[in-house]
Amino acid sequence: MPERFEVGLPDGVRLNVEATGPTDAQVTVILLHGWTLDGRAWHRQVDALTAAPFGGAVRVVAYDARGHGRSSCMALPTATVAQLGDDLAAVIDAVAPTGPVVLVGHSMGGMTIMEYAHRHPTHFAARTAGLVFVSTTAEGHTHTVYGLSPRIARLIRLAETTGAGVLARCGSWRAPRALLNALQPSIRWMLFGDSCEPADIRLVTSAVARASLRSIGGFRASIGTQHRLDTLAALAHLPAAALVGDRDRLTPPPCAESIAAALPATELTVCPGAGHMLMMERPDEVNAALTGVLRRVLTEAPHAITAETGA
Repeated sequence: MPERFEVGLPDGVRLNVEATGPTDAQVTVILLHGWTLDGRAWHRQVDALTAAPFGGAVRVVAYDARGHGRSSCMALPTATVAQLGDDLAAVIDAVAPTGPVVLVGHSMGGMTIMEYAHRHPTHFAARTAGLVFVSTTAEGHTHTVYGLSPRIARLIRLAETTGAGVLARCGSWRAPRALLNALQPSIRWMLFGDSCEPADIRLVTSAVARASLRSIGGFRASIGTQHRLDTLAALAHLPAAALVGDRDRLTPPPCAESIAAALPATELTVCPGAGHMLMMERPDEVNAALTGVLRRVLTEAPHAITAETGA
């Protein structure tokens, strides 16, 4: 059973964290979920890593971002991807104070990793040994057209941005479950590809119901404007993987292709028929990419640990 605890942040926000594996593991994997979701989105990856033949070498940590899941709400000015990057640095210090970490980010979670690298380059360089980017972007909404014509996409973005501004002012309130259930066809269309397990759409709907309206609306602006390709270009030495579905309406293949171009050694996987929720739709592909990065990190980890400890 995973260990559940909280990490307190300097501004009083408390993050819900779940960890599996020994605290003295050789490598810690930290899973970062996407906008409006929570740590449960990674349950198939947690199960796979727990069952993988790594022995006690790997610890797996998943946490709910501020304003999401079981984590507490926050002041509206801190509903930014930049703040999430600062939060990640604090989480690493709290849950894995020593040893290398592998960072795995979906959508907003991937952007959080990039912001951490940008805002805390020395901390990032000292701790990060591998990267996995799942359905994410380093270019804001540059490539997001929702699978529609550019003109219709602009109208949708205008409506979405306006609605986000209204929701951001709604504080810690949460969307009524009955409304979200009625919106399930729209959620399914936006987030999933050709097929979708009923349990997956229920989990996503449950996660959205847990997110505060402030977080649903507040993070939208910084998600749309973040650009971190230059930051990624400095990370080309790290073992990395990037995955995307060719039916992804939010972060389509050009998003992953630009990440792979910035990180030339990155293994790029495009999943036919899959949408934005790759960890659910294509768990085998995501697990294989993560396991591949982990194996490379574990091979190199003794050298990294020696360098870190000065032994």
